[in-house]
Amino acid sequence: MDKVEAFRALHVPGKPLILYNIWDAGSARAVADAGAKAIATGSYGVAEANGFRDGETLPLEIVLENLKRILSVTDLPVTLDMEAGYGDTPEEVAASVSKARAMGAVGINMEDRLPGETALLPIEIAAERFAAAAATGIHVNARTDVYRGKDPADYSQAMIDETLERARVYAVAGVGSLFVPFLGDHPTIRAICEGSPLPVNVLWGPGRGTHAELAALGVARISYGHGPWAAAMNWLKQQAEAVFKDG
Repeated sequence: MDKVEAFRALHVPGKPLILYNIWDAGSARAVADAGAKAIATGSYGVAEANGFRDGETLPLEIVLENLKRILSVTDLPVTLDMEAGYGDTPEEVAASVSKARAMGAVGINMEDRLPGETALLPIEIAAERFAAAAATGIHVNARTDVYRGKDPADYSQAMIDETLERARVYAVAGVGSLFVPFLGDHPTIRAICEGSPLPVNVLWGPGRGTHAELAALGVARISYGHGPWAAAMNWLKQQAEAVFKDG
């Protein structure tokens, strides 16, 4: 079993892979030493740590150089957040993803909306882009933002149906797992996990449940997004403020 297949095998509904997202080689080493089974970057933290904003403003060359440094400090499988795939066309997406795969990444995160856009891509167009990425042989964690910016009070069966339809189409395109961030309702998480042909990744956040509770809903992967980077920066700021205040 190669590294991609080994990474894919870690996505088990009811026994989720926990990914505490990192942003550079140092944070990768720290998380690896803490007992991680795999390493995952988060685009927000990577961009901010390099003086850029999230949304593919960080040049691909820097993304890949950062990946190279991360791979130099760990033998764990590494999955790279590539936002919308760094390409205007499926061919350009394939070229960008191929570079990450050639360097040693086993997986990527890839979104079904373009940088700076709020609307989701039409499902057929998104599927073409995902298929191009998956054809490189890498594990694609297809992110769908059906629930982005939505209040749990406004959740509906139609939103579940749209998510599951995208899951079915993306599965045919060859992706390995489905990332549905911002879910704040356990019945919705359960319905998506039960109906999805792909193992489901959710984003952890305060009030979203423990790992055990999410596992019981059928979740196969739990990630932390920009949370670790934000917590680290908040701690740093607080420590600096205390030093400057006290002299």
